[in-house]
Amino acid sequence: MKINILAIAAHPDDIELSCSGTLAKHKKLGYTIGIVDLTKGELGSRGTAEIRQQESAKAAAILQLDVRENLGFNDGFFKNDEEHQLALIRAIRTYKPDIVLANAPNDRHPDHGRASLLVKEACFLSGLIKINTELNGVPQEAWRPKKIFNYIQDLYIEPDFILDISDEFEIKMQSIKAYESQFYSHTFEGPQTYIASEEFLNTIAYRSRMMGKKIGVNYGEGFLSIHNHLGLHDFSSVILPEFV
Repeated sequence: MKINILAIAAHPDDIELSCSGTLAKHKKLGYTIGIVDLTKGELGSRGTAEIRQQESAKAAAILQLDVRENLGFNDGFFKNDEEHQLALIRAIRTYKPDIVLANAPNDRHPDHGRASLLVKEACFLSGLIKINTELNGVPQEAWRPKKIFNYIQDLYIEPDFILDISDEFEIKMQSIKAYESQFYSHTFEGPQTYIASEEFLNTIAYRSRMMGKKIGVNYGEGFLSIHNHLGLHDFSSVILPEFV
């Protein structure tokens, strides 16, 4: 299935916390959107891999994703090596995304930076015709996304650009709260962790407000660009920030 925007994450909930508003925005605009989670987040202190799979499915429904796939890499221990690159290349060639959104290049969780580099290299290698991959026994065509952008996670990084998600902020928060085992909830009991407090959810809202303030709107999501320059087709993408 051809996907316009594919968000790739080390863990289920990375996307919801960081760029779910952007996905929801582009779904409204008629784009196809999807998520590939690299791991099941099985090392999380709260909940289980099975519970998180159920929660990620609930979040996918909230965001109206066209596809969500989990590659089943080992949480905390996946590598940027040939085996993992080929698995990700298969996914990239399956969905043929125009735009890929990837983990922050540097963050509190070491999986995030490792995933960022893995995605960057897999996207490039996916475009090489001499790398052979198959899906269900059928050879895949080479495919390289047009753009790769990194979303910003726990560690604040000054964004290269910000998208207005004012109309999608509530959808973003609903998708985050789908992960009741991970975040503040009156219905799930578990060990207290950094992300399980009510204050942590408040910081997500504060970050979105801060990003929005930078561009004169209520809520925003910031991104980093690995590309030296971003081209604009016309000024409409400045008036209403849009991927090009």
